[in-house]
Amino acid sequence: MSRLILTLSDAMATAALDAGTYDEVFLWAGAGRTTFTGASDPYLHELGAVNPVNVDLVRIALGVLAADRSILRARGGSDWNARDLDLTIDVATPEVWNARAGELSTLIGFLTGDHWTFAFAQAPAAAFPPLAVEGQPHGRTVLLSGGADSAVGAMLSALELGADSSQALVSHFSFTALSPVQRDLVTAIDGLVPGQTQVHHQFHLNRGSRRLDGTQFRSETSTRSRSFLFLALGLAVAERAQSTLWIPENGFASLNPPLGPDRRGSLSTHTTHPRFLRDLSALVTAVGGHGALENPFETITKGEMFRRVATAVGTDAASTYLSATNSCSHTDGRYSGAPAGAACGVCFGCLVRRSAFVASGITDATNYLVDDTTGRFDGFVSGKSIVEPVRDFVDRGVRPRDVMAMSLPASYRAQDALALCAAGVDELQGVVG
Repeated sequence: MSRLILTLSDAMATAALDAGTYDEVFLWAGAGRTTFTGASDPYLHELGAVNPVNVDLVRIALGVLAADRSILRARGGSDWNARDLDLTIDVATPEVWNARAGELSTLIGFLTGDHWTFAFAQAPAAAFPPLAVEGQPHGRTVLLSGGADSAVGAMLSALELGADSSQALVSHFSFTALSPVQRDLVTAIDGLVPGQTQVHHQFHLNRGSRRLDGTQFRSETSTRSRSFLFLALGLAVAERAQSTLWIPENGFASLNPPLGPDRRGSLSTHTTHPRFLRDLSALVTAVGGHGALENPFETITKGEMFRRVATAVGTDAASTYLSATNSCSHTDGRYSGAPAGAACGVCFGCLVRRSAFVASGITDATNYLVDDTTGRFDGFVSGKSIVEPVRDFVDRGVRPRDVMAMSLPASYRAQDALALCAAGVDELQGVVG
C-alpha cells in the first residue's frame, strides 16, 4: 500500500517528510513553497466565500490527482494492476468526511480502478477571510475544456438562456496550448449570442514536477482522475453562481464501452459515466455541499450533438466553431515537431470526433497529423493510432453482456444504453469502415 498526504500546513509537511511515514507528501500553499502549480489558493479566495464543503471537494480531488499521477502502475493485466492508495487530506470538516470515507473510496475506486482508503485531518484556518464578491448568480455553469462536446454544451446553453442573461464557463488546463483554445471559444459564443454575458473562469492547478525536497516526482501516464478536479472546480463556481453545473459529454463516450478485454479498469475513464455523476452529486449533497450537476447529452451521440449546433447556427458556422476545438488525447506531438495543440487524428477522441463530423454532415476543417503528406509525423501517428482496435470494436459491436458490465445506475435502462452504443458504433463505422 502507498501512503500519501495532502496538507495545507508547511509545518505539517516538514514533519511528515522528517518522519518518513509517507511515500509522497503534497503541500498546497497559497504562497511560498508548494507542490502545485497555478495561482489558486487552497481556500479558493478568488471565487469569494465558497461553501467549505465544495472547497474541501477541490482539495480531495487535487489530492486524488496528485496521488494518481505519483504512484506508478505495474503494467500488464486487464486492470493494469490496481494500486492500493491510502490518502490523508486536510479539510475544513474532517468529522463529516471521515464519516463518508467509505462512500468516497467506492466512488474514486470506480473512477480510477484502484483501491482507495481516505482519512481526513483538520485544515488550518485561512489567514484572512474571503472578500465579498458581488453579482455572481448566473443562469447556468458549464464546463468548457476546449473539446468539442464542452463547446457544444456552452453554445447550446447560451442559446437556450438567451440575451439579457449570463452563464459561468469553467475551464481547467495543464497543457498551456489549450488555454487560448478555451478563450477563443468564449469569444465565438459572444459573437453568436449577442447580449449575453459570458463569465470565464480559467484554472491552471496541477501537481508540479518536483517534490518539496527538490527531487523529481514519478509520473504515471494512465491518470484517469484529472477530470474529477475539473468537476470539483466547476461545482465550486456553480455554488457561487447559484446554478446547476452542466457537464457536456456525449452519452456514448460517457458509457465508455471497452474496446476489448484489455481496455477495462484504469485504462478507461469513468468521469462522466452516469453512475459516477449521480453518486458524486448524491455524496456532495449529503455532506452539505452544492452538488447540482447534470450531463444534458447523456442519451445522445456526438454526431447528434453536432447536428443540434448545425440546426441552431447553420452548418457553416457550426463547421468553423467545432473545427476550432481540440479533442485529441495526446499533447506530446510538439516533441515530434508538430504545432502546439495539434490533433493526431487516430486516437479514440479524434476518431469519435471525426465520425461526428461525418454523421452530422458538417465539414471538418481540423488539421490532423495523420493527413500530413510530408511524412514528418508518420512515426508519431503510428505510435498513437488505435484505428485497428476501433475497427475490431466496430466489427464486433456492443453486446448485451457488455452493457450488463457497465455498472449502470438504477435509473438508466439497459435497453437504452444498448441502443445508444449501437448508434455510437454506427457513427464510428463512417470513419474506420
